Formats: sequence, C-alpha cells, structure tokens
Amino acid sequence: MQASTLYRAGVAARLLAAIAGGYVLTAISMSLLAVLLPTSRVDAVMAATLLSFPVYAVAIMWAFAARTVWRAWAWLVLPAAVAGCALWLHGSLA
Repeated sequence: MQASTLYRAGVAARLLAAIAGGYVLTAISMSLLAVLLPTSRVDAVMAATLLSFPVYAVAIMWAFAARTVWRAWAWLVLPAAVAGCALWLHGSLA
C-alpha cells in the first residue's frame, strides 16, 4: 500500500475511535456515575450529564493524541469495558 493510503486509513481508524469509542466510553461511564452518586436521582443524572461533555472531549482528543491507533482504541475500549462490568455487577444494566 502507498503511504498516503496507510495515512488515510489511520486517520479514519482514529476518527472512528474518537466518535464511536468516545461515545461508548462516555455513555457507559456516565451511566455508572449517575447510578453511584449519593444524591437524588435527578441531581445524579444532571451531574453525570454535565460531566459527559468534558469526558467526551477528552476521549476525542486522546484518540488523536495516542501514539498508535491500537493504543487509542485500547484506552477507549478497556475503561468502557470496566465501567460496563461495574454497571452490570451493580445490577443497573437493563
């Protein structure tokens, strides 16, 4: 493959990691946060919603700042899997 094709594939993989991986990480971790916060349900959801915006922004930046595409995916998927397992163990995953 040509260098330009490899570069474009890498950018596309990072874009997919940023959009999809960042969304999954943000959604699962904020769901866990909303369940675990010791406030009323409305306040917990509002706090988690407000925190979701910087978390998603950092996830997007991380996807493009990581040294390799594999590292970008790993640092988005692994925390999402841990948060998903914690949410499942808590019994709040429908």
